Amino acid sequence: MSVKLVFFEAADLSDLKSYLERAKRLDENAVVKFKAAGDVLAAYVAPIYSGSLLGGTTVLGLRTMRLREDYQIDANFEVSAILDRLAKPTVFLSAALELPAQSVKVPWAGITPPRAGWLRVSDLMQEELSEVAKNGIAEVASLLPESIGSAIATKVRQEVWGKLVPSATEYPQGAAFAMTGLGFLQQGESVAVYQTKGWLRLSSQYGHVLCRFGSLS
Repeated sequence: MSVKLVFFEAADLSDLKSYLERAKRLDENAVVKFKAAGDVLAAYVAPIYSGSLLGGTTVLGLRTMRLREDYQIDANFEVSAILDRLAKPTVFLSAALELPAQSVKVPWAGITPPRAGWLRVSDLMQEELSEVAKNGIAEVASLLPESIGSAIATKVRQEVWGKLVPSATEYPQGAAFAMTGLGFLQQGESVAVYQTKGWLRLSSQYGHVLCRFGSLS
């Protein structure tokens, strides 16, 4: 039986649509994890996943939206399936989104960032993050010839996006890539950096990027 989420405002659905369109551009087979325990919906995507729950770099994107009532949901859906539903004008008239009847399974959905215990440790400027993302994209392009196996391509991307950027608080290049690609940056904005055991979080007024990588403790 499918669930219908009623959003507080139709504008939230427009934001969700833009967010998921960006996530799909970063990963053609993108999956979104919807999680709610009350009237706030958390929508997670994974632009970078190491392929292992035990190591490597995993970068999650997170946007939150207000709902009109309380829900209990923890399910994953293909982004393309949600976008198909958001393509219908009636969705915005009612501010309601009917979820697919069947959820999908993805390994990264088992990685749950903590909700508490975050400590603000530094700030990053938008210009720096944009430049790091730009350089990383160029590096990936230079290392990937036109004909290459998908496993090797994944390994190359993981190595590039997993590189740590020297800063007041080191962060993986993939964090900058996700902040830029998911539309979480505004010209001249300062981005807050938070840390807790095993995790790093970059937060702007447009969304959050959460990183789990081996060197954090």
